[in-house]
Amino acid sequence: MAARVLQKCANGLNQAKNKARTKGQVVDVIRALSATSNRQREDSWFKSLFVRKVDPRKDAHSNLLAKKEDNNLYKIQFHNVKPECLEAYNKLCEEVLPSIHADKYYPCELVGTWNTWYGEQDQAVHLWRYRGGYPALTEVMNKLKNNKEFMEYRQERGKMLLSRRNQLLLEFSFWNEPQPREGPNIYELRSYTLRPGTMIEWGNYWARAIGYRQHNQEAVGGFFSQIGNLYMVHHLWAYKDLQTRENTRNAAWHKEGWDEVVYYTVPLIQHMDSRIMIPMKASPMQ
Repeated sequence: MAARVLQKCANGLNQAKNKARTKGQVVDVIRALSATSNRQREDSWFKSLFVRKVDPRKDAHSNLLAKKEDNNLYKIQFHNVKPECLEAYNKLCEEVLPSIHADKYYPCELVGTWNTWYGEQDQAVHLWRYRGGYPALTEVMNKLKNNKEFMEYRQERGKMLLSRRNQLLLEFSFWNEPQPREGPNIYELRSYTLRPGTMIEWGNYWARAIGYRQHNQEAVGGFFSQIGNLYMVHHLWAYKDLQTRENTRNAAWHKEGWDEVVYYTVPLIQHMDSRIMIPMKASPMQ
């Protein structure tokens, strides 16, 4: 009898010890988790001291990057022409587009009109400027609907095209305003698709970079898209020939700071494209 009582006491004591050990293990785990959580919070706080803070923008990118004094809007058109119709297409454009450009009734100007030479083949590129922004664009479009010659031109042009697209653009405040040029010149249109949210950063670097590319008067105009394919930038350059282009671009690498601009802007780019273009006879830029 006494032996059984002693055995029960011993068993109870062992169970109590096991529970105590289990409780102690749980407490140890809780303490470890708590310490880990505290360390993570401390690490997160410490790292936050070195993370670049995003500067909240108080205005649209277009208002921060574009010229404010002239309120110009640009439209760029890309027309892919049937190869057998390219000559007839060029002749049709040369008959109609200059008359619109010269007529003060329309608040628009033909900045330049080209055929691609290298890049996308059998393509025409037209660049228009609307002084007065969107109201000027709307006014021109409404007036052209009543222009019989233009409507006939559009109908005839449609028979010659495979496809067409356009974009509405604003010009960067730090670039030149495109002006008529005497020729002969070739033109390069370099088009960049940027990662969303990087347009301000691109503008900051190129506001400095454009100074490295002005010495031979090669910089024609710089634009960014507002309607159409978004986060797109177009840089338009003029050269006497392809060899001059190569010499001018190579010379930029000998100027202190150009390599830094390239280093920091390349990661902003998702896609880029280059067209070498020849002016049409009616183009104000030759």
